[in-house]
Amino acid sequence: MWKGLTADSILTCALLGMTAVTGLVDAVSFLSLGHVFTANMTGNIVLLAFASTGVAQVSLAGSVTALLGFLGGAAVGGRIMAGASSGSQLRAASSIFALEIVFLVGAALAALGYRAVSSPHVLRLYAMIACTAIAMGMRNAAVRKLAVPDLTTTVLTLTITGIAADSSLARGTNPRWQRRIAAVVAMFAGAALGSITLRHSVFMALASSVVLSSLCSLALLISSRLPSARSAEKN
Repeated sequence: MWKGLTADSILTCALLGMTAVTGLVDAVSFLSLGHVFTANMTGNIVLLAFASTGVAQVSLAGSVTALLGFLGGAAVGGRIMAGASSGSQLRAASSIFALEIVFLVGAALAALGYRAVSSPHVLRLYAMIACTAIAMGMRNAAVRKLAVPDLTTTVLTLTITGIAADSSLARGTNPRWQRRIAAVVAMFAGAALGSITLRHSVFMALASSVVLSSLCSLALLISSRLPSARSAEKN
């Protein structure tokens, strides 16, 4: 089934899948958890600023919870990756992605019976914010260490800038344009999937993120076991 695939191609597909998970998670957090981002910290900092100045419908506590959870997850992920040698980074990253799945499962379980942002569901609300933020923080620490160009899985600003700034119109050579466009499409698709599944339930949306993350983690595990995996780790 995997014959003909290289470690590089599997790693790229896995990270694109994780980019879609980012879109899905942020769709859930923004649309159903009180206008907060738990994956995109750039957006969350902006919302935190809005909330701190008294803007209605933006939760200061929710944004702070997301930020602290993300920082905690990133610290754990960074510690795990720091202990990995250059030849075992993919295996260490696979462990982090497995932990990501655990926290996404926790968020999905907290979503069972969740309906709306209200006092009867406040504990579930903050459990989902914290679990998804921790999961995304750990994953971002791993992806940052892997340092695959144009595949941060979270931030698209530089990716979109590169599409234009390195284009033929800008007298560029269009490096990795397929990968850059694929990352934008993946984020869009994940967010759209999140929006659609939220029409049924928050649980369904988070369960979808668990399934997609599991498939990506499996691909990463396979990539780490291929003979050429070491070359992928050095990208």
